[in-house]
Amino acid sequence: MFGFLPVCLVSWSILGMSFQDLELEVPIFFQGRGTKRFLKSDLNGIRWSPVFRLYKTTFDMCCALAAMPVILLLAVLLLIVNPVLNPGPLMFVQKRMGRNRQAFYMYKFRTMLPSGDTARGPEAGLETDRITALGGFLRRTRVDELPNFINVLLGEMSVIGPRPDAIEHAEYFSQLIGHYNERFRVKPGITGLAQIEHGYADGAEATALKAMYDQRYVEASCGRLDVYIALRTIFVMASGFGAK
Repeated sequence: MFGFLPVCLVSWSILGMSFQDLELEVPIFFQGRGTKRFLKSDLNGIRWSPVFRLYKTTFDMCCALAAMPVILLLAVLLLIVNPVLNPGPLMFVQKRMGRNRQAFYMYKFRTMLPSGDTARGPEAGLETDRITALGGFLRRTRVDELPNFINVLLGEMSVIGPRPDAIEHAEYFSQLIGHYNERFRVKPGITGLAQIEHGYADGAEATALKAMYDQRYVEASCGRLDVYIALRTIFVMASGFGAK
Protein backbone atom coordinates (compact mmCIF):
# COMPACT_ATOMS: atom_id res chain seq x y z
CA MET A 1 0.00 0.00 0.00
CA PHE A 2 2.72 2.47 1.06
CA GLY A 3 4.73 1.70 -2.06
CA PHE A 4 1.73 2.95 -4.07
CA LEU A 5 1.64 6.34 -2.33
CA PRO A 6 4.42 7.99 -4.40
CA VAL A 7 2.55 7.02 -7.59
CA CYS A 8 -0.65 8.61 -6.29
CA LEU A 9 1.08 11.81 -5.22
CA VAL A 10 2.83 12.24 -8.54
CA SER A 11 -0.35 11.42 -10.47
CA TRP A 12 -2.52 13.91 -8.58
CA SER A 13 -0.13 16.84 -8.50
CA ILE A 14 1.84 16.62 -11.74
CA LEU A 15 0.57 14.08 -14.22
CA GLY A 16 -2.73 15.91 -14.58
CA MET A 17 -0.80 18.75 -16.16
CA SER A 18 0.39 18.99 -19.75
CA PHE A 19 3.85 20.19 -20.66
CA GLN A 20 2.16 22.85 -22.81
CA ASP A 21 0.81 24.33 -19.54
CA LEU A 22 4.30 25.22 -18.33
CA GLU A 23 4.90 28.94 -18.23
CA LEU A 24 8.39 29.47 -19.57
CA GLU A 25 10.58 32.52 -19.01
CA VAL A 26 12.02 31.83 -22.46
CA PRO A 27 11.06 34.64 -24.88
CA ILE A 28 8.69 33.48 -27.65
CA PHE A 29 11.31 34.03 -30.35
CA PHE A 30 13.61 31.44 -28.78
CA GLN A 31 10.96 28.79 -28.02
CA GLY A 32 10.79 27.21 -31.48
CA ARG A 33 7.75 25.85 -33.25
CA GLY A 34 6.87 23.20 -30.70
CA THR A 35 5.94 20.67 -33.36
CA LYS A 36 6.42 16.95 -32.90
CA ARG A 37 9.06 15.43 -35.13
CA PHE A 38 8.65 11.78 -34.18
CA LEU A 39 6.13 9.00 -33.82
CA LYS A 40 4.81 8.30 -30.33
CA SER A 41 5.42 4.61 -30.98
CA ASP A 42 9.11 5.27 -31.65
CA LEU A 43 10.80 6.24 -28.39
CA ASN A 44 14.25 6.01 -29.97
CA GLY A 45 13.94 8.63 -32.70
CA ILE A 46 13.45 12.30 -33.34
CA ARG A 47 13.22 14.00 -36.72
CA TRP A 48 15.57 16.98 -36.60
CA SER A 49 16.38 18.84 -39.80
CA PRO A 50 19.83 18.18 -41.35
CA VAL A 51 20.74 21.83 -40.70
CA PHE A 52 19.92 21.59 -36.98
CA ARG A 53 21.77 18.27 -36.67
CA LEU A 54 24.88 19.80 -38.28
CA TYR A 55 24.61 22.89 -36.09
CA LYS A 56 24.22 20.83 -32.91
CA THR A 57 27.13 18.51 -33.72
CA THR A 58 29.40 21.42 -34.65
CA PHE A 59 28.42 23.40 -31.54
CA ASP A 60 29.04 20.37 -29.30
CA MET A 61 32.47 19.58 -30.76
CA CYS A 62 33.65 23.22 -30.73
CA CYS A 63 32.57 23.71 -27.10
CA ALA A 64 34.12 20.40 -26.01
CA LEU A 65 37.46 21.11 -27.67
CA ALA A 66 37.54 24.64 -26.23
CA ALA A 67 36.81 23.26 -22.75
CA MET A 68 39.66 20.71 -22.70
CA PRO A 69 42.47 23.17 -21.73
CA VAL A 70 40.24 24.67 -19.02
CA ILE A 71 39.44 21.22 -17.61
CA LEU A 72 43.14 20.31 -17.59
CA LEU A 73 44.10 23.54 -15.80
CA LEU A 74 41.35 23.11 -13.19
CA ALA A 75 42.31 19.47 -12.69
CA VAL A 76 45.90 20.51 -11.86
CA LEU A 77 44.68 23.19 -9.42
CA LEU A 78 42.26 20.80 -7.72
CA LEU A 79 44.96 18.13 -7.37
CA ILE A 80 46.94 20.72 -5.42
CA VAL A 81 44.16 21.96 -3.10
CA ASN A 82 42.01 18.83 -2.78
CA PRO A 83 44.15 17.12 -0.10
CA VAL A 84 43.39 20.04 2.24
CA LEU A 85 39.95 21.33 1.16
CA ASN A 86 38.33 18.32 -0.51
CA PRO A 87 40.07 15.05 0.51
CA GLY A 88 39.57 12.18 -1.93
CA PRO A 89 39.79 11.42 -5.65
CA LEU A 90 39.82 14.19 -8.25
CA MET A 91 36.94 12.81 -10.32
CA PHE A 92 33.50 11.43 -9.56
CA VAL A 93 32.54 8.84 -12.16
CA GLN A 94 28.98 7.49 -12.22
CA LYS A 95 26.97 5.32 -14.57
CA ARG A 96 24.16 7.35 -16.14
CA MET A 97 21.38 6.60 -18.65
CA GLY A 98 21.61 8.36 -22.00
CA ARG A 99 19.97 8.39 -25.42
CA ASN A 100 17.99 5.24 -26.28
CA ARG A 101 18.43 4.24 -22.61
CA GLN A 102 22.09 3.40 -23.24
CA ALA A 103 24.35 3.44 -20.18
CA PHE A 104 27.55 5.50 -20.09
CA TYR A 105 30.00 6.72 -17.47
CA MET A 106 29.72 10.45 -16.75
CA TYR A 107 32.69 12.46 -15.44
CA LYS A 108 32.51 15.26 -12.88
CA PHE A 109 34.90 16.93 -10.46
CA ARG A 110 34.16 15.35 -7.08
CA THR A 111 32.39 17.67 -4.60
CA MET A 112 31.48 15.29 -1.77
CA LEU A 113 33.39 13.10 0.66
CA PRO A 114 33.57 9.51 -0.63
CA SER A 115 30.68 7.35 0.60
CA GLY A 116 32.12 3.90 -0.07
CA ASP A 117 29.75 1.58 -1.92
CA THR A 118 26.55 3.15 -0.57
CA ALA A 119 24.31 4.48 -3.33
CA ARG A 120 21.67 7.18 -2.72
CA GLY A 121 18.12 6.03 -3.48
CA PRO A 122 15.94 7.88 -6.02
CA GLU A 123 13.63 9.26 -3.30
CA ALA A 124 16.43 10.07 -0.85
CA GLY A 125 17.44 13.69 -0.34
CA LEU A 126 20.89 15.00 -1.19
CA GLU A 127 23.45 14.16 1.50
CA THR A 128 24.48 17.76 2.09
CA ASP A 129 26.60 16.78 5.10
CA ARG A 130 29.04 15.12 2.69
CA ILE A 131 29.55 18.25 0.54
CA THR A 132 32.90 19.85 1.32
CA ALA A 133 33.47 23.61 1.46
CA LEU A 134 35.32 23.57 -1.86
CA GLY A 135 32.76 21.16 -3.26
CA GLY A 136 29.95 23.55 -2.38
CA PHE A 137 31.62 26.29 -4.39
CA LEU A 138 32.14 23.95 -7.35
CA ARG A 139 28.47 22.94 -7.25
CA ARG A 140 27.09 26.50 -6.97
CA THR A 141 29.12 27.67 -9.95
CA ARG A 142 28.57 24.37 -11.88
CA VAL A 143 32.35 24.09 -12.33
CA ASP A 144 32.08 20.48 -11.11
CA GLU A 145 30.24 19.64 -14.34
CA LEU A 146 32.96 20.87 -16.71
CA PRO A 147 34.38 17.33 -17.17
CA ASN A 148 31.04 16.49 -18.80
CA PHE A 149 32.65 17.96 -21.92
CA ILE A 150 34.74 14.78 -22.04
CA ASN A 151 31.46 12.89 -22.51
CA VAL A 152 30.46 15.38 -25.22
CA LEU A 153 33.75 14.73 -27.02
CA LEU A 154 33.07 10.98 -26.77
CA GLY A 155 29.63 11.49 -28.35
CA GLU A 156 27.75 10.33 -25.24
CA MET A 157 26.34 13.74 -24.31
CA SER A 158 25.45 17.06 -25.91
CA VAL A 159 26.00 20.55 -24.51
CA ILE A 160 22.21 21.12 -24.44
CA GLY A 161 19.76 18.38 -23.49
CA PRO A 162 18.02 16.65 -20.57
CA ARG A 163 20.33 16.20 -17.58
CA PRO A 164 21.15 12.46 -17.27
CA ASP A 165 20.16 10.60 -14.10
CA ALA A 166 21.94 7.69 -12.44
CA ILE A 167 20.94 4.31 -13.89
CA GLU A 168 19.01 3.19 -10.80
CA HIS A 169 17.18 6.53 -10.56
CA ALA A 170 16.34 6.56 -14.28
CA GLU A 171 14.93 3.03 -14.15
CA TYR A 172 12.82 3.94 -11.12
CA PHE A 173 11.43 7.21 -12.53
CA SER A 174 10.83 5.77 -16.02
CA GLN A 175 8.31 3.35 -14.49
CA LEU A 176 6.78 5.90 -12.11
CA ILE A 177 6.52 8.89 -14.49
CA GLY A 178 5.21 8.21 -18.00
CA HIS A 179 6.54 11.32 -19.73
CA TYR A 180 9.99 10.82 -18.17
CA ASN A 181 10.85 8.46 -21.05
CA GLU A 182 10.63 11.25 -23.65
CA ARG A 183 14.11 12.40 -22.60
CA PHE A 184 15.68 9.27 -24.06
CA ARG A 185 14.95 10.42 -27.63
CA VAL A 186 17.95 12.78 -27.53
CA LYS A 187 21.43 12.84 -26.05
CA PRO A 188 21.57 14.02 -22.45
CA GLY A 189 23.05 17.46 -21.89
CA ILE A 190 25.40 19.37 -19.63
CA THR A 191 22.68 21.97 -19.28
CA GLY A 192 19.09 22.14 -20.47
CA LEU A 193 15.69 23.76 -20.27
CA ALA A 194 14.92 22.09 -16.93
CA GLN A 195 18.16 23.41 -15.43
CA ILE A 196 17.51 27.06 -16.31
CA GLU A 197 13.77 26.96 -15.52
CA HIS A 198 13.57 24.59 -12.55
CA GLY A 199 16.98 23.78 -11.12
CA TYR A 200 17.94 20.73 -9.05
CA ALA A 201 15.23 18.08 -8.64
CA ASP A 202 14.86 15.83 -5.59
CA GLY A 203 12.21 13.09 -5.39
CA ALA A 204 9.40 11.94 -7.69
CA GLU A 205 7.29 15.10 -7.80
CA ALA A 206 10.17 17.45 -8.61
CA THR A 207 11.52 14.95 -11.14
CA ALA A 208 8.12 14.72 -12.83
CA LEU A 209 8.10 18.51 -13.25
CA LYS A 210 11.69 18.48 -14.50
CA ALA A 211 10.72 15.77 -17.00
CA MET A 212 8.01 18.07 -18.39
CA TYR A 213 10.62 20.70 -19.17
CA ASP A 214 12.74 17.97 -20.78
CA GLN A 215 9.77 16.83 -22.88
CA ARG A 216 9.10 20.39 -23.96
CA TYR A 217 12.71 20.74 -25.06
CA VAL A 218 12.60 17.47 -27.01
CA GLU A 219 9.46 18.51 -28.87
CA ALA A 220 10.44 22.16 -29.50
CA SER A 221 14.23 21.89 -29.86
CA CYS A 222 15.83 24.27 -32.35
CA GLY A 223 18.98 26.34 -32.76
CA ARG A 224 17.39 29.45 -31.23
CA LEU A 225 16.35 27.59 -28.09
CA ASP A 226 19.81 26.04 -27.72
CA VAL A 227 21.42 29.48 -27.97
CA TYR A 228 19.07 30.87 -25.30
CA ILE A 229 19.73 27.94 -22.94
CA ALA A 230 23.50 28.33 -23.38
CA LEU A 231 23.37 32.08 -22.66
CA ARG A 232 20.98 31.64 -19.74
CA THR A 233 23.30 28.99 -18.27
CA ILE A 234 26.00 31.63 -17.88
CA PHE A 235 23.62 33.58 -15.61
CA VAL A 236 22.73 30.39 -13.72
CA MET A 237 26.42 29.65 -13.11
CA ALA A 238 27.01 33.21 -11.86
CA SER A 239 23.94 33.32 -9.61
CA GLY A 240 23.97 29.74 -8.32
CA PHE A 241 20.27 29.34 -9.24
CA GLY A 242 18.88 25.87 -8.55
CA ALA A 243 22.17 24.45 -7.29
CA LYS A 244 22.51 21.95 -4.44
